Amino acid sequence: MVFDSARFDLQPYVGFDMARYVRRTYCSWEDAGWQSLLVQRFDHVPVAEEMSLPAARDLHLVLPVSGRAVLETRDGGRPARRAWAPGRLELRLPDQAVLRGYRGDGAMRSVQVHLPRGTVDAAAEQLGAPVVDFEAMSASLAAGDPLLEEAVRALGFAGEADDVYAESAAAFLSVHLLTRHARSPAPPASTREDTRVRAAVALMRERLADPITLAEIAGEVHLSVFHLVRVFKDTTGVTPYRFLTRLRIEEAKRLLRETELPVAQIALRCGFASPGALSTAFLRHIGARPSVYRNS
Repeated sequence: MVFDSARFDLQPYVGFDMARYVRRTYCSWEDAGWQSLLVQRFDHVPVAEEMSLPAARDLHLVLPVSGRAVLETRDGGRPARRAWAPGRLELRLPDQAVLRGYRGDGAMRSVQVHLPRGTVDAAAEQLGAPVVDFEAMSASLAAGDPLLEEAVRALGFAGEADDVYAESAAAFLSVHLLTRHARSPAPPASTREDTRVRAAVALMRERLADPITLAEIAGEVHLSVFHLVRVFKDTTGVTPYRFLTRLRIEEAKRLLRETELPVAQIALRCGFASPGALSTAFLRHIGARPSVYRNS
């Protein structure tokens, strides 16, 4: 699937008092000469009381890479709260202005990608879904997407790659968002099972460092092991074991990036029996050893 991104104009994000809230350290338009995709890196002020973000037509992906905070956002209705934490991707809705405030616990940095709306619309048309529910897409993405996280992170440090790279990346991001995060909602009959899957995921996160078994998880959510595996895979697309491994790998990645803890200690914190077990899982899922990932 190929899109002619040159047909579409990505408008600058105007009407925002940038100097008051952020310092831009990279801009793909200026530093790489890209025309098809706007990628920026920012250092953020640690405290913002009422930061007015104007509406933009494009799709705006925000990936925090350092710092932690609770964002409070108002869009005309009741304020919504969301955690700012490394790796927690956010999709800002197109054509929607918001008022946002937060207090960070230290240096806050992000990589931000603006996808041209024309590229997204063309992808949707070719996929047979001309009307896109961006609210559903944003909510789905909030549950996590390791592939998209790594793609956005890589774009933020792509260096001097030319615009063909940017155009291909824009097409990939558009198709991935539409196929992975813009699906129709599950039928109401699955609500009870979805609740149990969410409870299982919450238990996995809570006991990430423990050698928890599938039988223990199933017992906590009042399902048989067979039933848990079936409904978990139906809901998430993967088995509970694979999902738990992915959570552990993501936490290991965060600790490798943000701390100086030795690999042996990180392995224990993330539920791996030994540094070797972490290294094997890391190589299988990430394609590199933990030490190589940390050094990169």
